[in-house]
Parts: sequence; C-alpha cells; structure tokens
Amino acid sequence: MSGVVYLLAGNPYARGGKPDPAMQAFFREVGKPRPRVAYIGTASGDDRAFFEAMRTRLLLCGAGDVELAPLCSADADLAAARRVLSRADAVFVSGGDVAEGMDGLRAQEGMIERLHALFAKGVPFMGLSAGSIMLARGWVRWADGAEDADPGILFDCLGFAPIYCDVHGEGDDWDELKTLLRLLPEKTGGYAIRAGGALRICEGVIIGG
Repeated sequence: MSGVVYLLAGNPYARGGKPDPAMQAFFREVGKPRPRVAYIGTASGDDRAFFEAMRTRLLLCGAGDVELAPLCSADADLAAARRVLSRADAVFVSGGDVAEGMDGLRAQEGMIERLHALFAKGVPFMGLSAGSIMLARGWVRWADGAEDADPGILFDCLGFAPIYCDVHGEGDDWDELKTLLRLLPEKTGGYAIRAGGALRICEGVIIGG
C-alpha cells in the first residue's frame, strides 16, 4: 500500500446519488472494511456544509467514519487535527482553492511534516478537484485572482503525486495548466484530468481512469 495516491477531477455536471467508481476503487485498495477517513478541508475553509456533503458521498463509496481535521475554521484545533490523523486509515483532501488549501496547511506548525510522515508510513491519500492538485507537485498563485493578466507565481504543493496536473479544465482549454507549464522548465509535462476522470499513482507508476 505504500505510496498510493488517487487524484480525482470530480464532475461538476454529475447528477444523482450514484457512487463514484474511482472513490470505490480507492476504498477497496485501503484494505480495511469501512476504513476511517481523515478529511482535510483547508481548500474550502473547513466549510461544514461542504464537509457534510462530501462525508455523505464518501460513506456511499465505502468509507466508514469520516472525521474533519479542524485546521483553518473558527474551530481550528491543531491537537484535535493530529488526533484525527493519527487514527485514520486513509486521508481525503477536499476541493476548493489550491492556494488557500496549502496556506491553511502551512499555517499549522508541523502539519505538512505530519502528512508527509503518514504518507511515508503507507497511509493512502485521495484528493478531489483542488485537493488533487494539492497532492501533486505545485500550482500557480495569481494576484487578486487575475488569471488573465497575471503571469502567476509557482508554489509547491505536497508532492505525494510526482506530477503536475490540473482538473476539469477542458471548458477553458486548460488555460491554467498551460500557465503552470510556462513557469516550469522547458519540456516539463503536465496531466490534464478531465471531469469525471482520475489518476491512480502507486510508487511513481501512474494509471489513468
């Protein structure tokens, strides 16, 4: 199980309450019935409504208990977040805003290092939308959200997936991914994960879905 990462694009056009096949595959691979999941919600500001919606979806796909690690809301509690992570069989990183998500992790002393330690120990990670980008190598920060006028600044993400990627960006012909690649050394590649798609990465081996 060491080194397993699932990167899901999510599907903003999906309707109904059907299970996500990629999420189901992830939970089967965890290797425990109804695994306990630590939920990292910094990309959405630990938004409770978003957490409850995602919790319902994760339970439908095979998760057992899903616990929010409170890191960036008014209820942020580093000690509580550490306890949630310490008993997790898997970690889920939610969607939202990539830069805000990474800033929220960095604001809590030792949290980046703790997540790296869990990953090194073999705890599997799954990201959705912005959470998938956070699990990859890096992303772009724009001033005041001005993607069209601002060339952007590259910043590091967690790097558990040894790739650069973008998710569900087909509507704008992957403009943000192209900006990212312009900031990287020549011939650096990036993965465009379409809406509804996913990548599975295990010890550096990448499988699309």
